[in-house]
Amino acid sequence: QVQLVESGGDLVQPGGSLRLSCAASGSIFSIGAMSWYRQAPGKERELVAGITSVGGTNYADSVKGRFTISRDNAKNTVYLQMNSLKPEDTAVYYCTAEVRLVGSSRRWPYWGQGTQVTVSS
Repeated sequence: QVQLVESGGDLVQPGGSLRLSCAASGSIFSIGAMSWYRQAPGKERELVAGITSVGGTNYADSVKGRFTISRDNAKNTVYLQMNSLKPEDTAVYYCTAEVRLVGSSRRWPYWGQGTQVTVSS
């Protein structure tokens, strides 16, 4: 019914930048909060950044000042601009969205399949 497709993951050198995108498609009536999580090998999945439907944002302390989350509601897309990347940012990055389907009265969480970000020289 709903698909979230991430893109933009890559291998980048320390200090470099990447921009991740996540586009939602399907029988969507509206989307509430959208977020980015990441999971490094051997570690638990953690919240990186979130954005509400009206643009309020929050960030993990480890990425404040380096990452910026934004969204384009017309395109049902959320972005994560990542600057000054560090090796410890290496992880699979997942997007999630609270989606209200056409014909439904509540929102449900949906997840993308993940995109690999590797920061290494």
